[in-house]
Amino acid sequence: MKLELYQEVALTRDLPEHRLRAGDIATLVDFLPHPAGGEDGCALEVYNAVGESIAVVAVPISAVSVLRADEILSVRSLAPAT
Repeated sequence: MKLELYQEVALTRDLPEHRLRAGDIATLVDFLPHPAGGEDGCALEVYNAVGESIAVVAVPISAVSVLRADEILSVRSLAPAT
């Protein structure tokens, strides 16, 4: 499936500097071309369970995946990734 602006996506890797983990859900808010011809990226906005924005991060496109019907959401405390 194609990535589109404002869709929810899942992280495919931990981002310990932002206390985020693979599997966390974020909203894709922009596409970012790589300035030197490397892998393009995207800007993500991450919300807590009650809908408050807690982070905006830039990651490579390979660090996100579309959500699938066979996946289920869960809740965790915002703690450092291990």
